[in-house]
Amino acid sequence: MDTNDTKNTINLQSVVDTHEKPFVIIDRDFTIVAVNQAYEHAYGSTRDKMVGQHCYQVSHQNDKPCFEFGEDCPHQKLYEMGQSCSCLHIHYDTEGQAHQVRINAYPLQDSAGELYLGEAIQDVTESGKRPKGQIRMVGQSPIFMRMLEQLKLAAAADAPILLQGETGTGKDLAANFIHQHSSRCNKPFLTLDCTVLTESLFEAEVFGHERGAFTGSVGEKEGLFEMVNGGTLFLDEIGEMPVPLQAKLLRVLETGEYRRVGGRKTLHANARIICATNRNLGSDIESKAFREDLYYRVACLHIQVPSLRERLQDIPLLAMALLDGISQSTGRRYQLSANSLMQLQTHHYPGNIRELRNILSVAAAQVTDGKLEAENIAEVVRCMKSRRRTSLTRRASDAGIKEFSSRRTVGSDTQVIEKRRASDVGPDRGRRPETASSATADKHSLQSMEAQHIAELLKRHHGNRREVASALGISERTMYRKLKRYGLT
Repeated sequence: MDTNDTKNTINLQSVVDTHEKPFVIIDRDFTIVAVNQAYEHAYGSTRDKMVGQHCYQVSHQNDKPCFEFGEDCPHQKLYEMGQSCSCLHIHYDTEGQAHQVRINAYPLQDSAGELYLGEAIQDVTESGKRPKGQIRMVGQSPIFMRMLEQLKLAAAADAPILLQGETGTGKDLAANFIHQHSSRCNKPFLTLDCTVLTESLFEAEVFGHERGAFTGSVGEKEGLFEMVNGGTLFLDEIGEMPVPLQAKLLRVLETGEYRRVGGRKTLHANARIICATNRNLGSDIESKAFREDLYYRVACLHIQVPSLRERLQDIPLLAMALLDGISQSTGRRYQLSANSLMQLQTHHYPGNIRELRNILSVAAAQVTDGKLEAENIAEVVRCMKSRRRTSLTRRASDAGIKEFSSRRTVGSDTQVIEKRRASDVGPDRGRRPETASSATADKHSLQSMEAQHIAELLKRHHGNRREVASALGISERTMYRKLKRYGLT
């Protein structure tokens, strides 16, 4: 290296040393030319070893640039446009642990006018303690990474948050992630399950009670607002909360004041509120099942938690993390074959991550050598589908019996009238018109849902009928008949 090159390198090194967070400078050929101490610490290596290597060898442990794997590449963007850019990435440390990071890329020039890429790296991986038995949030799909950044930004604020997503998507993990990244992380994180609340239980649990406030209250009890003081209160499935209780919750959220049951002293609430729901609260507001004023109070920040169907590429990472949790509880080690991972990625997952965990738990319990193969996964999925169909059939049958029983108990006079009406219109019109139309509507509704589901699977499997048939658990012949019936290609 000549004197000018040495001078240029020194200038670049002085730039990276001004940053507290990991910072690296890369040239046109993806070669690292300077790193700071935070970067050395983050990737478990020294400056002498990293300078001269390609950036993707250090951060991705790959032999090719990240854009060749379909990821956003700040290097490619910066050298094509010459402008700053930002993107989310997955980086790996020396132990192979994945870290979600945000990269802010800047164009830099040395004293000779040569263009370089400067990368400031912010780790947004989940940190802090998690409730026992919970896995950390993992994923690398674009939709997951966007949600993760939204959670991190929301954590920095102190406004109420509404997490919306299907059952089993991990809304509780998202709430805990927000708490652990907030200024309240050293205070309690408590959960209230809104699906089991009655009015008396709500007041006693949330506000607490004094001794003798009601029969059986032999002592005083702190409510959740007292116990969480300064921390975060997570209201899970708030859409299930009865309307009268919504009014009580709204009152304390608006005034910040409440009293214990049977108490006279006014207490002050100091809690960050995070709510979660799998319902469409907009529709519930229209039907008066959810208070509009409460919605605006708890949904200052609204974050959508994606379904597993929207992030199928995260299944390998999720499966390994879930199996680690299963290993901790059973004391056994498990391995997933490549074919078993492919099998997992073909499933529809109406139960989302919770269903994936159940599939892995059952499959792990059925193997003796700890190796989960594709046939193990397929058998568990088939059994679950069969039980689900049986459950739905039984539920429909029970509903039919209840409807028949209710009709039988209307009274003998009504039965006589119905018989007369039937005789007036003739034997072919003995059924009530609204019943027949309702059955037809239900049939068409189910058929449209099935057609839509098959269309989504065709798109996901790029038109491969065999894979779609396998995902549905039906034969290719049956698959062909359904495609013909619904006009799908």
